Amino acid sequence: MKYLTKEVKIACVGIVAVVILFFGINFLKGINMFKATNYYYVAYDNIGGLTVSSPVYADGYNIGIVRSIAYDHERPGNVTVEIEVEDGLRIPKGSEAELVTEMLGTVKMNLLLANNPRERVEVGDTIPGHGNNGLMGEAQKMIPVIQQMLPKMDSILVSLNKLLADPALTETLHNAQRITDNLTVTTSQINNLMENDIPRLTDKLNHISDNFVTISDNLAQTDYDAMLRRVDATLANISTVTDKLNSRDNNLGLLLNDTTLYHNLNRTTSGAATLLEDLKAHPKRYVHFSLFGRKDK
Repeated sequence: MKYLTKEVKIACVGIVAVVILFFGINFLKGINMFKATNYYYVAYDNIGGLTVSSPVYADGYNIGIVRSIAYDHERPGNVTVEIEVEDGLRIPKGSEAELVTEMLGTVKMNLLLANNPRERVEVGDTIPGHGNNGLMGEAQKMIPVIQQMLPKMDSILVSLNKLLADPALTETLHNAQRITDNLTVTTSQINNLMENDIPRLTDKLNHISDNFVTISDNLAQTDYDAMLRRVDATLANISTVTDKLNSRDNNLGLLLNDTTLYHNLNRTTSGAATLLEDLKAHPKRYVHFSLFGRKDK
């Protein structure tokens, strides 16, 4: 035990601390040093912000991490990413690795496994990769369009502010309010008409219709032939009377058609009028009246 000096103890503690630190850093990075893994390489022309220890997914399941990233300085535009995946995973030939940019800007790798159960990618081989910017990429594509729309939107907002500040708009809104109030009153009156006046009018029309039906039934029962025969007989009698009045072979016809009787009556009337006037002018010639029975001289 005499060889375990103070310096040896310090060296052992330092070595243990370095080992713990190494395993601890790898653990924080997601690297399991005690689990068997396979290594593959993925070739990209742009990794879009992918970092070491970024997760690797297959069908939404975390199957590994990014172990290292190497940039080819001799051939710009070529980036090789080393990934570590679970030992039990067999990657079919034809599979690809896409980079997906999430909403917060983080980048993850997603393995698109091909449907090829017979052939697989050997450990250490290179898998083709491509980028998929997702929603953030689509948003970046829309930025130029939005920038072109901003001046137009500004012009629209200025025009809208002018329109809202126009007193005519306020007056129009007040007029619309008055029209709405008038429509409300009109609607109420129409409802009152439909509930009260229209039913009464309908009842009256129904009563009138019933009366027309009764009159129609009575007219349908009338003997028009007999009535017409009576009218014809009455007209024939009137024609006979008219003929007799126009004829001179009866007293009434002579009275109406003989002018001699008219002239005699005219002369008689004229004489009677002359007599009455003379009677008024000289009453004593025709009437002698005395209270005491004495005659005038």
